[in-house]
Amino acid sequence: TIFDPALYYGAPEMDLAMTELFGGFAQAFYTAYETHFPISNHYKQHKELYQLYPLLVHANIFGVHSGYLAAVSRIVKRYL
Repeated sequence: TIFDPALYYGAPEMDLAMTELFGGFAQAFYTAYETHFPISNHYKQHKELYQLYPLLVHANIFGVHSGYLAAVSRIVKRYL
């Protein structure tokens, strides 16, 4: 039996936000993505919230001086 500990079930736009967090992909990817998973009108508003957890993980791994913590702080301030 193979078990994937990184299995995730949630908003498809979480994956989309992750692609944009580190530079993004070619426009062809996003066009194809939207044909299979239509992007909600609220995606741009929620994108940073989707990116918050991966940023926290990177801040933990690479340290508070890595720049990731500044991004986390900016997002938290925006939504609080």
